Amino acid sequence: MYFLETRNVVKQYANHLALNKVSISVPRGKIFGLLGPNGAGKTTLIRIINRITAPDSGEVIIDGRPSQPSDIYRIGYMPEERGLYKKMKVGEQAVYLSRLKGLSAIEAKKRLQLWFEKFGIMPWWNKKLEELSKGMQQKVQFIVTLIHEPDLLIFDEPFSGFDPINTEQLKQEILELKSAGRTIIFSTHNMASVEEICDEIALIDKATVVLAGNVDEVRSRFKSNTFNISVLNDDFAPSPDVFSVLSLSQGQHKTLNVRIRKTKDIGNSDLLKILAEKNEVFSFSEELPSMNEVFLKVVNNAGDD
Repeated sequence: MYFLETRNVVKQYANHLALNKVSISVPRGKIFGLLGPNGAGKTTLIRIINRITAPDSGEVIIDGRPSQPSDIYRIGYMPEERGLYKKMKVGEQAVYLSRLKGLSAIEAKKRLQLWFEKFGIMPWWNKKLEELSKGMQQKVQFIVTLIHEPDLLIFDEPFSGFDPINTEQLKQEILELKSAGRTIIFSTHNMASVEEICDEIALIDKATVVLAGNVDEVRSRFKSNTFNISVLNDDFAPSPDVFSVLSLSQGQHKTLNVRIRKTKDIGNSDLLKILAEKNEVFSFSEELPSMNEVFLKVVNNAGDD
């Protein structure tokens, strides 16, 4: 079920505890959001998964067994600090980096040209990297990350510096990689992207996992019993003993949009039934917090401890 697990991973740097018994479980073939404020420990955990550094204690499990050196060939890692050579020609260094991942020069060039054509950057093959825009450079980095077709892809802030069009293109490519069976760790501060593409998340704050689970389930955990309803404009009858009215606004076609919050401990079906007894209800939906709201609530509450 899980392609990657970390179990009670601890990492200490001098007087700084970077990770404190961090355990995450990344489902096979899913997109896993690794979230947290700056300095929380996300990058340290990613480096341990990539075997760039080792944990002081705890273990990394890949495909059901302890991680081993050869696993680096099954991982594609796109760090937040891009690592391409500015003075080197784009195609030349892309082939070089692909060969480091185990591809032959012929196979590397064949795969790279297909991806360069797909991303519209083939005309820049023989240009120096410094001649490319930041967005084009990031496209090259993205391609090099996945060119060896790894089982696990780790993207650290992949949309940083991209305009909306290129962000959407990259987002769709990541979703296609998921459809092809790849397991993906997606580290970002952009909570809207988390809602759009992540299946599961873990939120790290101050070296510790403070929240984890399915994205929809996590949002449901923080719901505030708030609902949005649409009723006939001249037909709205409040029920103060059941709900409070938070806001009212005029809708279309003689409707009234009402935001309410339950004050009585009743199920959603019972609430709708009570509303329908006194009003002509056109729509009824529960309001879930955004991932950004969840993020702020959890991190701010942790800061109060």
